[in-house]
Amino acid sequence: MAELTLLPPLALYVHVPWCVRKCPYCDFNSHGVGHGTELPEAAYLEALIADLDADLPLVTGRELVSIFIGGGTPSLMSADFYRRLIHAIKCRLPLANECEITLEANPGTLERGRFAGYRSAGINRLSLGVQSFQDAQLHALGRIHSGDDAVVAVQEARQAGFDNLNLDLMHGLPGQTSELALDDIDRALSLSPEHLSWYQLTLEPNTEFHSSPPVLPQEEVLWDIQDLGHERLHEAGLVRYEISAYARQGRRAQHNLNYWQFGDYLGIGAGAHGKLSVAGAEGLHIERRRKVRQPASYLQRLNDLQGFVAGSQPIIEEELALEFAMNALRLVEGVPMSSWEAYTGREATQLANRLTSAREKGLLVQDSDRLQTSPQGLLFLNDLLTLISDDPVGNARHSSTRERLTS
Repeated sequence: MAELTLLPPLALYVHVPWCVRKCPYCDFNSHGVGHGTELPEAAYLEALIADLDADLPLVTGRELVSIFIGGGTPSLMSADFYRRLIHAIKCRLPLANECEITLEANPGTLERGRFAGYRSAGINRLSLGVQSFQDAQLHALGRIHSGDDAVVAVQEARQAGFDNLNLDLMHGLPGQTSELALDDIDRALSLSPEHLSWYQLTLEPNTEFHSSPPVLPQEEVLWDIQDLGHERLHEAGLVRYEISAYARQGRRAQHNLNYWQFGDYLGIGAGAHGKLSVAGAEGLHIERRRKVRQPASYLQRLNDLQGFVAGSQPIIEEELALEFAMNALRLVEGVPMSSWEAYTGREATQLANRLTSAREKGLLVQDSDRLQTSPQGLLFLNDLLTLISDDPVGNARHSSTRERLTS
């Protein structure tokens, strides 16, 4: 067995668990509170800082390459909340030059007026959860904004000084035709975003849509949408660099790239997850950590001795190939094979021996020095992961599912 030879870059994920209303497709740790509810900003800020302080011994001397604030709906919190949070983070951890700091926001009128405050607080990238510009489909998705709201939100974000903007857009929606899907893309492109996250709706367990499924487009329509959509985005100069991510030159999401390249990340906030290379009795190992999920329980941990961690476990050697591949293979350009050994501390042959069949089936690029999915493999990623893993992940055609990780 090799030794871990290189600590990967470190990012920070901050989770804000509240939203106005839980969407029927959402399987994230989000809790609807309704309009006008006063959120416990001061208490949650105090808890986040205490949570970060408890994790600091694990990352001594390391700098942050990115910060991502996700939810829920983080834009329910005030600009002052984020000014104080970012100041606290900077006091505890060094930030890399041009550190990317992203905030997820909804385009509804409730949050729009806060954009200038968020920019002055230090947030330099905004991710707007548009999902669609069609009001009927927004209604079917349980969204509380309109297509016009999304357009106005982009305009106000630009006026507030945001020059790095992501739009989240879904396809494969109830009743959606390829024409409607392409119209969504065209309306998004007319707003000139630097980044677009374009992913297919999937019916996740423990969601309302899973228990009461809507009627989704037929398989042939989904293929048409994907093929035509990819072509339209490419023509517009948005380059696909990950299964569901498109960016203009120099505008790839640094936070998400760190995930997909098997970087480390701290997770703070109710239900946040982290992945860290940490020192143990037998040297460095990689472990997953998760924080207390329920907001009320998370806040209660501020005043007791239990701490915020709900559980942690090392990634065992048998699982490491799949963990690494599930991230790296999402990237269109893949990763060098050398990064496997450098970032996992395992012999490259452990993974390389699993790749022969995948290359023979045309799911991987024929390059022994690089772990890179072929165009066919991007369409059938689950099949590819099944070949690589000892623990099959299913044979269904891959769809561009958004991870908790972001946009």
